[in-house]
Amino acid sequence: MKKTMMTAMTAALLAGPALAQEELAVVGSWSSLPLYKQFTTPFWTEELSEMTGGAFTAQLTSFDQMGIAGADVYRMLGDGVFHVGQTVADYTVGDAPELEGLDVPLVATTADEAQAMVEAARPMVEDIMRDRFNSEVLGIAPYPPQIVFCKGEIGSLADLEGKKVRGSGRMTTKLLEALGAEGINIAFSEVPGSLQRGVIDCAVTGAGSGYSAGWWEVSDHLLTLPLGGWDPVVIAMNGDAFGGLSAEDQESLKAAVTEGLADKAWAAAQGGLENDIACLTGQGECTSGESASMTLVEASEEDMATAREALETEVLPEWAERAGAEWATRWNDTVGATVGVTVPVSE
Repeated sequence: MKKTMMTAMTAALLAGPALAQEELAVVGSWSSLPLYKQFTTPFWTEELSEMTGGAFTAQLTSFDQMGIAGADVYRMLGDGVFHVGQTVADYTVGDAPELEGLDVPLVATTADEAQAMVEAARPMVEDIMRDRFNSEVLGIAPYPPQIVFCKGEIGSLADLEGKKVRGSGRMTTKLLEALGAEGINIAFSEVPGSLQRGVIDCAVTGAGSGYSAGWWEVSDHLLTLPLGGWDPVVIAMNGDAFGGLSAEDQESLKAAVTEGLADKAWAAAQGGLENDIACLTGQGECTSGESASMTLVEASEEDMATAREALETEVLPEWAERAGAEWATRWNDTVGATVGVTVPVSE
């Protein structure tokens, strides 16, 4: 059994889901990353009450501060351990493989395209969250596009062949394996040490996340091919607690999360990759802090074509079998229609 260190706030959050004067117990994703610092924290701790006319306040922590795994957040949310949980959807696909369809690599290369893909997937995600985790979706926010950090020289996608590469989710790992790499499952927080010790050669995460977490201190080459999608974070509320709210409060809370948190994160994602790459490589102006000096390896058209072929001929069909024909068909009719990709469906 994992040993966890519980702060006073964490103990309070674990007390149960009953609302006390509409104070919400909220568990966010990684506390060290920009999504939590720049958007999650100010929204729940400062802006929520004003945006809901005083109907709600919140007590916030993150799953890493609680000492639990990201994969456990929705499970615990459904059990009523806290009111609101937000984590990377890809962390939970062991419980809900159909949720992988929210974040498909390579098909959205801009924030606008990624947001359109997420909006197309949202009805599916809402059904998945209700059925699998007894929870109601309040909003979906992005991390930056997921690119490749490597320790050791690489010059193209082909150089990943035979290397041990940490994927940012199951579909990313499957794609890496289809490209000839050895896909490794390692938690985000364990990546720097694993790179330093040579346990892995490369790792996939968002450019901004890698910069904030100091991955540039233990890696030296940056491949900008978006092999890991956008790692959307689903913000959801325990279904019983949500059902106990008035219709007016339900609408008010969803609108506040969308406008005050998700929309702001999407707006920041526009053009954010350029700043993050500048910060990691020293090429261009970095507005986030001190620049690093990683070697930039830009993806070629050949790299993109090779990766897309592997995605469409191997990775997506394998996911369709895992998720089932019903979900694959729904994906084709919504997300697939938006991004111009069709997954073969076995009846």
